[in-house]
Amino acid sequence: MSATAEPLLKLDGVQTYYGSIQALKGISIEVHEGEIVTLIGANGAGKSTTLRSINGLNHPRHGTIRFRGRDITQTAAHDVVRMGIAQSPEGRKLFPRMTVVENLEMGAFQRKDRHALPEDMERVFTLFPRLAERRNQKAGTMSGGEQQMCAIGRALMARPTLLMLDEPSMGLAPIFVQRIFDTIVEVNKQGTSILLVEQNALMALEVANRGYVLETGKVAMADDAKALAQNDDVKRTYLGEI
Repeated sequence: MSATAEPLLKLDGVQTYYGSIQALKGISIEVHEGEIVTLIGANGAGKSTTLRSINGLNHPRHGTIRFRGRDITQTAAHDVVRMGIAQSPEGRKLFPRMTVVENLEMGAFQRKDRHALPEDMERVFTLFPRLAERRNQKAGTMSGGEQQMCAIGRALMARPTLLMLDEPSMGLAPIFVQRIFDTIVEVNKQGTSILLVEQNALMALEVANRGYVLETGKVAMADDAKALAQNDDVKRTYLGEI
């Protein structure tokens, strides 16, 4: 990655509100092609709001968001997906009465290249063999880990350039957490840039190239992931180390 290359995604001074409550107070972050970038911070720090600002669900009042050099600050959510940004949301939010295959198909509903969907479905099943075994099972009857796999798979079915993941390890057994993070690395190796919001800061910093620490709607720290993992304040506050 060239230091002078234009970022794939660039937020500059983004201020986002919920009514009169200001959730983001001038967030500036970048994601470059091929990177995994993580946002860490306490509950209420603004991590999920940052994703909602990018994906068009909560437009900023001030600041700009650029994707591939194009201003998407006020772009509608469905157009953001069409442009190449897909998200696996916090809490998974699958269609519980639909099968795994039907949920995956929903991730591709805006795509015009229907002929390519079987190939992408197979890619998801290769990444998550357990989903292949459960392909005709209703999503609501699966375990939390299996549902998380399905949510990530659904986002991948949109063929995103940038995949945003909101708390992918939340509530999962340790064996599933490791599997999810291994898959995040594999998806990135296959060419998808990733913006990762994750409570498990230690795991997030292990897989990420760079990270931002958010505190009360502001970027408190930004550095290479390895440097953040060694930072005493980060260790004390987010990694449970003294």
